[in-house]
Amino acid sequence: MSDSQLVQGWPGAAAVVLFRLKDGNVERIAEEGDLSAVRAWASVSKMAVALAFGVEVDWDLHQFTQNFGPHGATLANLLSHSSGLGFEVGDPSVPIATKRVYSNAGFDHAVDFVLKDDDAAHWLEDRIFLPLGMESTHLRGRPCADVHGSTEDMVTLGVAWLRPDGVSAQTRDRQIKAYLPELNGIVPGFGRFSPCPWGLGPELRGNKEHWMGDWPAESFGHFGQSGTMLLLNADEQIGLAATTTQPFGPWAVQLWPTWTSAMRQRILSS
Repeated sequence: MSDSQLVQGWPGAAAVVLFRLKDGNVERIAEEGDLSAVRAWASVSKMAVALAFGVEVDWDLHQFTQNFGPHGATLANLLSHSSGLGFEVGDPSVPIATKRVYSNAGFDHAVDFVLKDDDAAHWLEDRIFLPLGMESTHLRGRPCADVHGSTEDMVTLGVAWLRPDGVSAQTRDRQIKAYLPELNGIVPGFGRFSPCPWGLGPELRGNKEHWMGDWPAESFGHFGQSGTMLLLNADEQIGLAATTTQPFGPWAVQLWPTWTSAMRQRILSS
């Protein structure tokens, strides 16, 4: 049902859905905003790309342990931001598996390695968007950050990670487990964390005090510079999806830790 309290404190035109799974069925706890409006997902795009790589692994087309380069980096290194590549092409790099360096370039490199001259937008349509029925969602540019879609479709993607849909439970579990969990790193916008756990695509909360609030350590998801977020917990089978028309900024750093904590309690108590 519509509930304006869900978006209290959010600037712009926010859209939010709280949901959970019960016996495999989706229960929508509360929702607010224009859930059909197509918006930029920014780095939440990485959750779609990571799931597409899970499909590649399940189909035995590629493996997380496969050397994707450069300098010997595996697919797992690239998806977990442990490849050593800088944020963008040409930025300073570090040795592989020594630091968690958040890297858009690493995600794009992984897609380019798989596709060669094929189209990344078509690849995501074929692997994720069409099979899951995400009709409003398309890639408009770089795989790392240029998916555009509705909040409704973001919920569908979140459910696919929780249930899981499209990939095996074994592959999903591997992707939401910390890879090289001891690595230190920086979560853009929220600072340095020691350690800074990350899965094969999704960020993991671990013991970080940041946008995931007091969600349990195994919670996972991603946020984007467009003010979007997808936050999930597979053990509790709960999730939330949010978009807005206001880009990420100091408002999000201040609001999100307490907001996500309150939303988790609302889901669990409903």
